[in-house]
Amino acid sequence: QVQLVESGGGLVQPGGSARLSCAASGNIFRINTMGWFRQAPGKQRELVAMIARGGYTNYADFVKGRFTISGLNADNLVSLQMDSLKPEDTAVYYCNAFAVERGRTWPRDYWGQGTQVTVSS
Repeated sequence: QVQLVESGGGLVQPGGSARLSCAASGNIFRINTMGWFRQAPGKQRELVAMIARGGYTNYADFVKGRFTISGLNADNLVSLQMDSLKPEDTAVYYCNAFAVERGRTWPRDYWGQGTQVTVSS
């Protein structure tokens, strides 16, 4: 199995910043991508940002220019720097890894337990 442990989040004022981190561990052969999704109450889970080994990144339009994803270099760690936060960014943020376990051939999705980010004054 692959375990993802998230940290960061909490209550942030509008216009403020927060940083999320996610560390992957366990029976990892290779991680192809890591990223962050979010889910607000009554809404579907949606992609926020992802990063691939080699540095390719992809962002949702609603966070471009405000959020920055980094990591997945020598270690299995990824961070999401969130600036200029808005109330509509309030959600549970989930770390995701698309990875291959040792002894297996194909990658699959793994998820963290989620961390709450609340943007409110």
